[in-house]
Amino acid sequence: MHSAPPARHWLAAAAPKAAPVVATSTVLALARIWNANGAEHSVGNAWLMGVLAGAAAAAGVVSALGYSSDPIITGSAFGASGALALAGVAAYSDGWSLPLLLWAIATVIAYALAHRHWRVDRREATAYERRLTETREDHAHVERVEAMRGQAQIAVAREHHAYAASLAAAITARASLPGFDSSALTQAGLPELPSACSTED
Repeated sequence: MHSAPPARHWLAAAAPKAAPVVATSTVLALARIWNANGAEHSVGNAWLMGVLAGAAAAAGVVSALGYSSDPIITGSAFGASGALALAGVAAYSDGWSLPLLLWAIATVIAYALAHRHWRVDRREATAYERRLTETREDHAHVERVEAMRGQAQIAVAREHHAYAASLAAAITARASLPGFDSSALTQAGLPELPSACSTED
């Protein structure tokens, strides 16, 4: 018997769904901490974050247009570029309106990209469960057929054993009768008894 897989804890199931908002919120919080520690209206820090964001975006473009591009590397590069841009603007701005607007936009984009991957994963998981169910049903059918065949063979063997025992008892009883003549049975067209059973007269 196949046991059902254990149910996942609700925290384990909800963690991937909360990952995009946790990531963008962490970037926003770190940027505002940086803002409070001297990054506000700092042109040098803004240029640094702009250069880093541009370099990450360029790496994503190169990875996307490359001969052996990897979707994970490409997505990571563009994600890093967006995170650096968000951090730079949130650290440079003196208010909360623009950082919060960029945080909301980044969160929506992150969920839109993650939803595509979740849909692919869900499709693959559904296909795997379907194949697993079909395999289990096939194996269960084979097991049932083999069990029925084994029971039939056991029943036939028991019938053969019972028939052989009855035949041996009948031959023994017939051979022990007085005046029994196996040659007379043979002349009458009946099968001749084995010599071991016809020695007694």
